[in-house]
Order: sequence, then structure tokens, then C-alpha cells
Amino acid sequence: MIRPLTSHLVEIINLRTERLELRPVRDEDVDRILEYRNLPEVTRWLLRTEVDPVSFRAAWRRRAAEDPDDHSVAVTLDSAVIGTVSLVVVDGMGQPGMPPRTEAQLGYIFDPVYGGHGYATEAVTAMVAHAFDHLGVRRITAGCFADNLASVRILEKVGMRREQHGVGDSWHAELGWVDGYTYALLAETWRRGTAN
Repeated sequence: MIRPLTSHLVEIINLRTERLELRPVRDEDVDRILEYRNLPEVTRWLLRTEVDPVSFRAAWRRRAAEDPDDHSVAVTLDSAVIGTVSLVVVDGMGQPGMPPRTEAQLGYIFDPVYGGHGYATEAVTAMVAHAFDHLGVRRITAGCFADNLASVRILEKVGMRREQHGVGDSWHAELGWVDGYTYALLAETWRRGTAN
């Protein structure tokens, strides 16, 4: 039996979309993830451009074993890992008495070979639905470089709204100081949109 790196994701092991399966990351997935994660066209838009394979694997294991709020998954197409979607449940901002674990931070990395087919949008949509419908979060946020048009399109297709445009707020190793975007989506907005 192949064991996932995590034990707290059992509720989404069989999360499926029309074409994809989203499941916990397995130890043997990490080498595959590193194949595309370290491509120059992928690292161009990541905050952390270089990762050591040993440290990267250890970080996946540590998060899986120690962080019950990390709901990150591998995205598979016909059993091949084509990407990952990270979703971490956090406390929102507020005064004392605020309900805990009401917000989630969203991120994703996909193999560019599979770009242009809507797989990333399909997987991110599934994770957003899961966060609102099963994890009970009320707000999801995501950030990206403003020039990362592929990521901007995904976030907007999912229904997220741009809440912040940071002018020159993000350092890019190749481009210098560039603009960054923050997107967000409320559960009530999501439910209204999916009810139509």
C-alpha cells in the first residue's frame, strides 16, 4: 500500500473533478514535483526560486506530519502528477473573540507542459469549493506578481477579486521591484456565483 506523506488529509483523498484527482502528496511524488518546480519558466514566478531536493522533501514531510491546517494536494491526470495546490487554513485578522481558522491561503504550481488546457483552473476551483464547503473557511486569499498573467487569469476565473495592487512591492531577481497583486474570495460570494 502506498502511504501518503500526510495523515490529516483523509477527507480529500478522493477529491475528483471532471478530469483530475486531487490527493495527498506521496513521498514518491516529490521527485516528480521537483522536475517541473525547478524549471526556469516556473521559478520565474515563484518567491523561492531555488530549492534543495533534500530540504524540499523534508518540508513536505514535516508539513504533512505536523500541520493539520495544511491541506496541500498533488494534482494528477491519468495518475501522473501535473501540479500541486496548497491550501493552508489560518486565523484571519480581528479582535479578541474572533472565530479561529476562518481564512485560507491558496497557492499552486503546475508543470508548464500541461498548460493551456484549464487543468490548473479546474484543480484550484475544486480546492476553493472544498475549503468553503468542507473546511468551513469564510475567506480565501492568494497573491502573485502582477506580471504573472497566467496566475492572474486562474484567480479571476475562479471568481477571486483583486483586493490589492502593490506598486513596486515585490522584489524579482530578474526584473527588480515589480508590482504584486493580492486576490480574495468570500464564501458567500462563492456560493452566490455557484448557485447561478
